[in-house]
Amino acid sequence: MGHDHDHDHSSESAGGGDLAPALDLSIPDSELSPSDVSRRGFLRGAGLLGAGAAASVLATPAAAQAGLPHAHGPAGGGTDKGGFRWLAGDHHIHTQYSSDAQYRVLDQAKHGHAFGLDWLVITDHGSNAHAKIGVEKVNPDIVKTRSEIPDLLTFQGLEWNIPAAEHATVFVAPSRHEVEVLKQFEQTYDGSQLPATNTDAQNEAAAVAGIKFLASQVKARKVDGALFFANHPARRGIDSPHEIRNWRDADPTVAVGFEGAPGHQAAGIPAPAGAGSARGFYNNNPSAASYAGYPLESYRTWGGFDWMTATVGGLWDSLLAEGKAWWITVNSDSHVVYLDQSDRGPGSDFEANGKYNDPVYSGRTLTTAGDFWPGFYGRTNVGASSFSYKAVMDGLRAGRVWVDHGRLIKGLDARVRVGGDRRWDAGTPLGGVVHVRRGTSTELTLDIDLQDVPNWAQFVPVLKRVDVIVGTVTGPVADKDTYTAPNTKVVKSFEVSAGAKRVSVTYDLGRLDKPFYVRVRGTDGNRTQPGLMGPGVDPYGPKLDVIGDADPWGDLWFYTNPIWVLPK
Repeated sequence: MGHDHDHDHSSESAGGGDLAPALDLSIPDSELSPSDVSRRGFLRGAGLLGAGAAASVLATPAAAQAGLPHAHGPAGGGTDKGGFRWLAGDHHIHTQYSSDAQYRVLDQAKHGHAFGLDWLVITDHGSNAHAKIGVEKVNPDIVKTRSEIPDLLTFQGLEWNIPAAEHATVFVAPSRHEVEVLKQFEQTYDGSQLPATNTDAQNEAAAVAGIKFLASQVKARKVDGALFFANHPARRGIDSPHEIRNWRDADPTVAVGFEGAPGHQAAGIPAPAGAGSARGFYNNNPSAASYAGYPLESYRTWGGFDWMTATVGGLWDSLLAEGKAWWITVNSDSHVVYLDQSDRGPGSDFEANGKYNDPVYSGRTLTTAGDFWPGFYGRTNVGASSFSYKAVMDGLRAGRVWVDHGRLIKGLDARVRVGGDRRWDAGTPLGGVVHVRRGTSTELTLDIDLQDVPNWAQFVPVLKRVDVIVGTVTGPVADKDTYTAPNTKVVKSFEVSAGAKRVSVTYDLGRLDKPFYVRVRGTDGNRTQPGLMGPGVDPYGPKLDVIGDADPWGDLWFYTNPIWVLPK
């Protein structure tokens, strides 16, 4: 952000069209207009054009689409705000087809639907049994659920054992080929199916090849879309920064983000009422497989969020500062639910059958379980053009997403506009890219509907503070294991008035003199501390969660994905 004055109300939002001439290196400088020559020179000088830029919003505008959608479809749920239908969902859910879970697909879907979800993804663990028979066996249950709950979009996916790394959600658009694609993917690229003699380099290459395979299946029209989100990325410290960058660069239309906050949030409820463990089961320490550069604080959650997301100026921001469209989500990772009273069906033989028998009532209350039902605590809210599988996947791919815990807020619309533009349909929403001339004044407008009904813990959450976070876009990094962004910080905090029903604020982002991005978070204000990068960067960030004493309901946050502002 800067303050030299050359006011211009012209702007462009990234869409699905061709590259801007200045970004298309197949066009020689001699064939460009003077303004495009100037823009190309600016981008070159900032290191934002050429090698490394191909997987960024700087060179691929379609990776972060903007603008208002077409008219809404007639079916389904969701809430309308800012021209979008906001559909709440969960992309990380386990069933009786996972070796450490127990519920039917229909059980998880009915609960998720009852707790307000519009879409969800069934993601049973990749394993020998799942690769051989589980993918096929679960599909009829998913198809049946789609029929029984038509106003819930139920995707089929799996939890991938990423070779050389942690886990990831992988899912595809429903089609007659969904089982074929997922089964071939798991049997070929799941870490459980690869030779134990593989080196780290071989496994890392297999992970990249797996993402490229998914992209090839979309290109071959076997499925209409495939997406990858890395799950609980900092839990064990084995998702190194360069691996995350390599996944993203393998195919930015498939590998699009990671969990900003893990599931298993009930695990932090103190004993004897709860498990007395850590939120997300983030109670690990470095191992021989961990990336040595990560600090000890990375193995814990911060306000329930993963360290990679919660740290202003940390790993997530280092990706955004490159111009990489990399999004965050939240979910339940639901296996066995806190305070449920069921158990796996008697006589189960998972290894032989690839599933447990249907659960039965046990009469025992599961106080040591670490999970909530889908939709009970965390939501990934996607701005969609309609109630459809494709629209949800398009919204996720575009980064039109905000997330929250405990229903902290009801709705949110954030967009960047040219200064003073108050047209209702103006501005670029979450995940979008604004192109304006240098010197143009831009502003963030934020409209939040505050909560006025109890959440599933039976209290009305109160939003107390909203933080605006801005970072300079500095271009591709020389070291792919970079995990800091020194130019990112909280630039403004807004206190929310007691009793307010809505928050509407405008923040002046200044006159553009260098490319930047902006993102937003909010909190109930119950637990805060200066961020890891110091109070000058983040004075009131989330607090480090304590193992054995981290009631998730007493510490609620929301986060948005970013919007970029780039020079023409």
